[in-house]
Amino acid sequence: MAETRIDVQVEHKHTPPQAEKKHPNTCPRCGSHYRDDELAAALYVCGHCGHHFPMPARARIEYFADERSFAEEAADVRSEDPLQFFDLRPYAERLAEAELNTGLGEAIVVGAAALDGHPVELAVMDFSFMGGSMGSAVGEKFSRACDTATERGTPLVAVTSSGGARMQEGILSLMQLPKTVCAVEDLHDAGVPLLVVMAHPTTAGVLASFASLGDVTIAEPGALIAFTGPRVVQQTTREKLPDDFGLAEQNLRFGHLDAIVPRPEQRAYLARVLRLFA
Repeated sequence: MAETRIDVQVEHKHTPPQAEKKHPNTCPRCGSHYRDDELAAALYVCGHCGHHFPMPARARIEYFADERSFAEEAADVRSEDPLQFFDLRPYAERLAEAELNTGLGEAIVVGAAALDGHPVELAVMDFSFMGGSMGSAVGEKFSRACDTATERGTPLVAVTSSGGARMQEGILSLMQLPKTVCAVEDLHDAGVPLLVVMAHPTTAGVLASFASLGDVTIAEPGALIAFTGPRVVQQTTREKLPDDFGLAEQNLRFGHLDAIVPRPEQRAYLARVLRLFA
């Protein structure tokens, strides 16, 4: 007797349609395509429509910092696997893969530098490392950057790009929110300014902690700045949201930002702010 087979397909009404895979250097707005060197030379900004591609942390540091002025700190701080977390793959394996693909030890790079001759402390996040998620190591490195800035009396420039807390570390990840907030509070008590540049996306735990505490806060055009994305909010509230919900432009209208500054203008803008604080 032939075996009877039943094919079952499950379709979820909220599942987003599968988008056609494009080369990562193809502009999602206008379709322009760039070589790696062209994109890097343009600061990862589309020359035709102004779309801001994700910018690697080290490339951004090279752009902000004066030549040969950056000295990385806390480079040996790495995430551990306290929960022995395993979903489809072990957490330790995901960490190793992220480090191999990005060349980074964690989702944030910190260190001392000079920006247009002004001594600063830099803390730059990289979304390509596990979605810029904030685990224990990210919180520790940012807190150390705050401590160093406080000791030296130099402004801290933070660039945020994150999907939120790193679930693989459970409550230890969530505890980085109060930890980083306390570090910024010590910074403010010492009279040291915090300048925040919000890149796409700045969401969830990072937005709910140190990203929102800058003395001066700017964002890149079109950056998503919200606790959660519009699709989740719309599914939860069942309300139609504005087309620019959560984007930098809406946040500027609501007074959450001081300015929206395109990437090629950010270095000059930060230098001007640093002169004012000096």
